[in-house]
Amino acid sequence: MSKNKLIKRVCAVMLALSCLLASVGCSANNAQRRTDTTNTMYVGYIGTSFPTSYMPWQSRDGIAPTVSSMIYSTLFSYNDITGEYDPLLADEWCYTDKEGNPLTTADGGVDYDRVAQTYSEEQSLPDTNKKKYMVVRIKLNENAKWTDGTPVTVNDVFFSFDLCANNKLSNHAGALAWVSDLKHKYDNGILKQTGIYTYDNNTPGYPISEDEKDTVMYLHVNTVMGAIASLFTTVLILPQHIWQSAISSDMPINSTTPSEELNYLYQHPVGCGPYKLDRDNTNNAMITLVRNDDYFLTKEDGSKLYNVEKIKFILYQDQNVAIFAIKKGYIDVLDASIPANYATLFEKEKNISVLSVGNTYAKSLVMNINPVENQKNSTRDLLSNVDFRRAIALAINQEELIDDVLDGAGTTYPAGLVSSSMTAIYNEEANILTGDYEQRLAEANAILDKYSTEKDELGYRLLNGKRISFDILTNPGDQDCVSFLQVQLQKIGIEVKFAAAGNSPENTYLYHSKFDMTLQGITFSTSTVDIMFNSHFVNLNKSSNYGRLINDELAAKINVMRNTLNLDEKYQLIKDIQVDLANLYYKVPLFSSNVTSVARTDRFTGFVADESQTAFNLSSLQNVEFIGDKK
Repeated sequence: MSKNKLIKRVCAVMLALSCLLASVGCSANNAQRRTDTTNTMYVGYIGTSFPTSYMPWQSRDGIAPTVSSMIYSTLFSYNDITGEYDPLLADEWCYTDKEGNPLTTADGGVDYDRVAQTYSEEQSLPDTNKKKYMVVRIKLNENAKWTDGTPVTVNDVFFSFDLCANNKLSNHAGALAWVSDLKHKYDNGILKQTGIYTYDNNTPGYPISEDEKDTVMYLHVNTVMGAIASLFTTVLILPQHIWQSAISSDMPINSTTPSEELNYLYQHPVGCGPYKLDRDNTNNAMITLVRNDDYFLTKEDGSKLYNVEKIKFILYQDQNVAIFAIKKGYIDVLDASIPANYATLFEKEKNISVLSVGNTYAKSLVMNINPVENQKNSTRDLLSNVDFRRAIALAINQEELIDDVLDGAGTTYPAGLVSSSMTAIYNEEANILTGDYEQRLAEANAILDKYSTEKDELGYRLLNGKRISFDILTNPGDQDCVSFLQVQLQKIGIEVKFAAAGNSPENTYLYHSKFDMTLQGITFSTSTVDIMFNSHFVNLNKSSNYGRLINDELAAKINVMRNTLNLDEKYQLIKDIQVDLANLYYKVPLFSSNVTSVARTDRFTGFVADESQTAFNLSSLQNVEFIGDKK
């Protein structure tokens, strides 16, 4: 983007911020931070509303996942850098043989060769065979407690996983997906297969001593390396003693008409995470969390893991208002990334730090290549042809989009849809959308000439006398991106236009083929490919496969990859699949935008951000030092 254009944008933003001064200044919440000398971090959140329920399974939208992950806990977190599962509620795990003997190396790591040897015979069995499973041993942190003082035990994990598997009690389709690789199955509320074993429920006779009865359990999972991913890192564990008596098949835990008891539990969460909800100081404009001083994880010296004693989330419904709030000192940090060009607003601010980090996520252009019958039309029929899609892909210039849309704050993304930072599985040979742009345009136009050579006065191609035009369904924040795609695709005679996605685009449009193209965020890692490749490129029922791709050869390769236990072979298959994905031109990468965020440093210093993170994250909460009481 040119310097003049950037200056104009920044001036426009400054004008907007000035106009909003009055509305920001009169808020009671805004005034609190300026006079607060306590160890309280004020966090700005940009959204339409705050959640009214703190049952962690109810919402994955907006700020809900952030709050839930601080009140509750999963068993582990996945470390993309090391490729390991870091301890949270559980501190140990391993694969075992079918007698429960650990399959580990001398240093305690996973012995993938022995895992492959032990379970190689199961690979030939059909997935429906109850003998086809792997055994996983989990040990909980013995110091973990719920915020009411009750110890966390394997019974809570059993309850949570069992509840996920039983849709009669959960009424939660997402929960079923989380445990889809757990060999623990219900049919209409009746348990048909058991796959969770504890001291009190140990039919196979796994080695669990009486001293371990509260902390050690075994799981039966599908013979897929990624089977543990969502079990370990997605399911937030619930306290059995709190929820069990409140739910039934008539009153499932995820209810739109909860009983008085259930509604109370929604509003007053009992968790085991690093923070607790301060119900008395939480409302529709502010969420207050206080540090759980009994949290079981600590620093190496035994001190509290998190340095921030209290967190207040402040709701802003406008991005410009939120940015102005941090400039004026009404908040300490934004729980959101900001457009890269907005960073210019903070260049001369002494007490504001701007953090910009890379991103494993990419924005992609998804084409509706196989709409349901009643959504087919002559224009969408063009997208079913891989050559036509190739022409569109060739005309997309990622470097220009990064410059124009992101003001240079981003990187190109490979056509194989796996980030080059995922060194173990990235395949450079799949990055086929490179080379001289003018040559790519010439090739794209040559392809499209096979479909239409007739053009209108603006140079757009015509089909049966009508302009070839596609709507790109997305949110208003992507209008710049669509505008610059218009410029690029006009060079090959294809028109694209912005179409507003609304509040619930999946249920309204995407799951029903009611779109031409859409923009979708994508990321694949070693821990997620087993689940996410299926979701994006195989499954048709309410999945991320919005364009309803059906490719039997690709599906077969993904299935083989999922069921391969030899790690080297699995990684090679992932690399091979990337080449197939690139040559389908179904989801075409546009760019990976840097994550730019801001934090004030006059009350807290030491904000940090890892890849894909804003300045507000758990690492920052561990690292920051409160200096607001030293002034």
